[in-house]
Amino acid sequence: MLAIGVILVVAGLALLLNLFGAGDLVMRRVTSQPLGELAPGFAASRRGFRTYAVLVLSVGVLCVGLAETAYFLPLAAALLIVGALLFGVASVIAIAGEVETYRDLKR
Repeated sequence: MLAIGVILVVAGLALLLNLFGAGDLVMRRVTSQPLGELAPGFAASRRGFRTYAVLVLSVGVLCVGLAETAYFLPLAAALLIVGALLFGVASVIAIAGEVETYRDLKR
């Protein structure tokens, strides 16, 4: 669980901070491409991409928190709370952004 958490935290930080051009590459190659008949959504925007990067980061923090419960409970509790709060806030922002993006589509 710790390894998965660390990998997700590193990936989330790389995307969020655009380390080594990772964020630009993923936006260009993945999130800005249409999915069949669906137009690119909220993740194709800078704000949306950062929101989804925070979601990846928060899941990583949750995994690290779960792994740490066996070693140091106060740190684990803090990581679980921070990860859950980040996930909750970022989820609300992502859902609102996706709805806004969908409503702005020309039909």
